[in-house]
Amino acid sequence: MGRNPLVDRRDLEFVLFELLQCESLLKFDRFKDYDLDTFRASLDLAEQLATEMLYEANREGDKNGAVYDLATQSVKVPEAYHKAWKAYVEAGFPGLCGPVEFGGMGMPELIWKGCAEFIMAAAVPLSMYSTLTMGAYQLIYRYGTERDKKLYLEKMISGEWSGTMCLTESEAGSDVGALATKAKRQEDGTYLITGQKIFISSGEHDLCSNIIHAVLARVEGDPPGTKGISIFIVPKFLEGDDGSFSKRNDVVCTGIEHKMGLKGSPTCSLSFGDQGQCVGYLLGKEREGMKIMFDMMNSARLEVAYQGLATSSTAYLHAQTYAKNRLQGYDLEKKVKGSVPIISHPDVARMLLWMKSYCEAMRALTHFAALQYDLLENTEGAAKDEAEKLLDFLIPICKAGNTDQAWLITAEAIQVYGGYGYCQDYPVEQMARDSKIYSLYEGTNGIQSIDLILRKLLLDQDQSRYHAFKNKMHATLAPYKAHLHEGDRARLDKALAAMDETVTELNSRMTTRGLSAVLSEAVPLQKAFKMLCYAWMHTLSLGVILPKLNELIGAKPATKDELEGSEELAYYQGRMRSARYFLQTEFCHYEAYIKQILSNDEQVLSMTPSEFTGGLLV
Repeated sequence: MGRNPLVDRRDLEFVLFELLQCESLLKFDRFKDYDLDTFRASLDLAEQLATEMLYEANREGDKNGAVYDLATQSVKVPEAYHKAWKAYVEAGFPGLCGPVEFGGMGMPELIWKGCAEFIMAAAVPLSMYSTLTMGAYQLIYRYGTERDKKLYLEKMISGEWSGTMCLTESEAGSDVGALATKAKRQEDGTYLITGQKIFISSGEHDLCSNIIHAVLARVEGDPPGTKGISIFIVPKFLEGDDGSFSKRNDVVCTGIEHKMGLKGSPTCSLSFGDQGQCVGYLLGKEREGMKIMFDMMNSARLEVAYQGLATSSTAYLHAQTYAKNRLQGYDLEKKVKGSVPIISHPDVARMLLWMKSYCEAMRALTHFAALQYDLLENTEGAAKDEAEKLLDFLIPICKAGNTDQAWLITAEAIQVYGGYGYCQDYPVEQMARDSKIYSLYEGTNGIQSIDLILRKLLLDQDQSRYHAFKNKMHATLAPYKAHLHEGDRARLDKALAAMDETVTELNSRMTTRGLSAVLSEAVPLQKAFKMLCYAWMHTLSLGVILPKLNELIGAKPATKDELEGSEELAYYQGRMRSARYFLQTEFCHYEAYIKQILSNDEQVLSMTPSEFTGGLLV
């Protein structure tokens, strides 16, 4: 049968090259030496590496997991990871979009994210060693001293060293401002770090010879809360007098978590300064830690959105392959029992179309967000301001929306397999286990929703991000007005009017009743925006697809023979049907979320802890 595809390559190319027209990036000086053939070759290499090596390493990694050695306080990754990591590094993916002056290839973020979709679809746990490193080296590139850049960047970009970010503490949890980790100034300009961090992905492992931690801490004497937080580079190994990195810093791994999924990615507890000798180097200025870390956090949150997309994509394609090859049931047309693939059963077709419609919407929206990174870095003035506002607005929608959806899509993939899907002999059960964490780390989806409703919307001066979002929606659809059906635009116009009414109501509610009255609606509002964004992407896609279909077959639907004779025709007509399915069937949930918010029900705020009966306070 051959290897199961991990990503719908045709749809990925549709999004990158037709919908988002990534060739427009070639006009920028930074990308002038590239062309579309190079972009496609990068996708080819990522697809080959993912299908031929990373996917199998991922399966072994899930079975064996990362192992902590208490005696040495070290972590061994699954054996299969070493060969896969070496191939990944040799292919140049850790530095694909890294700065050229430190050994990176300087490709667009959008193309890296296209490659990342393959890599994550094959092995999210393995990919995390690299994506966290990318976030860490970007912080050093933007905020580090020339010494920092010279010491760390080339080896991090090459994949020889890795990186982490260390935020969470056991007593602080999601309240980062409550952290207890301290930094003490030294006469030589360094700082001594003391404290403990938990839930640190890739905090200790044997894939790389050094690990560069980005650590949040409070300098002694600085104020409480987030305003008093600074950020530090804390290497596992320090530079010695001879220029080598063989001197161990005073940071150790005290254990790893035993988890539901992502078993090949160690989630570590780290202790800094047990011997009073943990050296850290300030990034940026003191008390700018949260501002700087948000650079990495925003990047990390988009990476998690891609994890949700990639896992959804591969779960859907595995389910589709199974449904096309599993013979079972009654052929209603031929009246023959046991000879029909289950994809022919209407309910199975419904499940697959549901998955397809969400995967395609997620792919379009998440790559659209990635494009804003490239525009932010390569434009000036109004264009730069628009890209920044759009990216800021879309990140919590992509992160929360994609990751909530991944849990549902992997569950539906299991349903397509039936009882086999629940068994470890088949891959979709691992996908479900792996996907649950996406809605929890890098800020839970509840926190993403609060970020959206407050910082990105109600507390945003003049609601500039929301207006940029609406203006961009109108601007992107305008060129396709002649191709879209009248109802397509009317549907979105009505939806935007409903959102305007909702935002006005929430503003009024916050003014008259306070923050609690709107925070209870944060998640429903995020889900409404997710549905609105997915509908936008499907409508935009129709603007591109309908003229293509008209060129191929005119106004009539393609026949079965025509579809079997043309992969392009089958793709465009299938893409059109999934868009129509979403807009006519799934988008009705948007109205339900809006009604929920506008109902102004006070039961959530009225409930007291004692009314939640049956639990135990210990």
